Amino acid sequence: MPEQNALSLSPLPLDVSGRYLVLSDVHRREWVAEAARELMREHSLEEAVLLGDITHFGPPAYAEDFIRSLGARCYAVPGNCDPLGTEAFIERSAVCLHRHKVRVDGRTWGGLGGSNPSVFRTPFEMPEEEISRSLRPIMEEGMVLVLHCPAYGTFDLTYSNRHVGSRAVRDAVERCKPAVVLSGHIHEDRGVTMKEGVWYMNPGAAKDHYAGMMELGDEVRLTLLDL
Repeated sequence: MPEQNALSLSPLPLDVSGRYLVLSDVHRREWVAEAARELMREHSLEEAVLLGDITHFGPPAYAEDFIRSLGARCYAVPGNCDPLGTEAFIERSAVCLHRHKVRVDGRTWGGLGGSNPSVFRTPFEMPEEEISRSLRPIMEEGMVLVLHCPAYGTFDLTYSNRHVGSRAVRDAVERCKPAVVLSGHIHEDRGVTMKEGVWYMNPGAAKDHYAGMMELGDEVRLTLLDL
């Protein structure tokens, strides 16, 4: 599985390291778990970050089954296509970061699942005001922010050439300056970039054979992979 892109951040004051497979938008494709296990073996990864839309409008229990099938320690948030109740099944098999923050390898991680309102009226959408309220208590400078919905203007461009990301996410990131922002949701806008000292990655949709890798240590390295 060749690396498609790799970018590194200048050294950070971090004494420990962690390496993670990053997956988003599985949409209940049964083959993804086996392909992900193979990719983790290839890159010697033992942990994974899941950016939501594990199911495809359900059933919620599929999220637990999928996470357990990876055979790895996982950190996850639900997506907009994961129905109500999915969060409980994520919590049974992973560290659920939705509206929570934890310490991982010496750094704060926090997350938010779901998305801002869309024309599709999917199961887990929130108004921008709720997104802002949910992010406020978890945001810290230098953190890893795990999202389903991207920030407005960054990896949120649709095929119709419209930016559909969350303005509340954008404002929170600009205010608090996390080290890394991981998001999915917009399948067609995959990539890695840095803006104003913050690294962003959309690994692409796992259902489309895309993934990513995040390495945290003296440097932050974000890599796009084929799944």
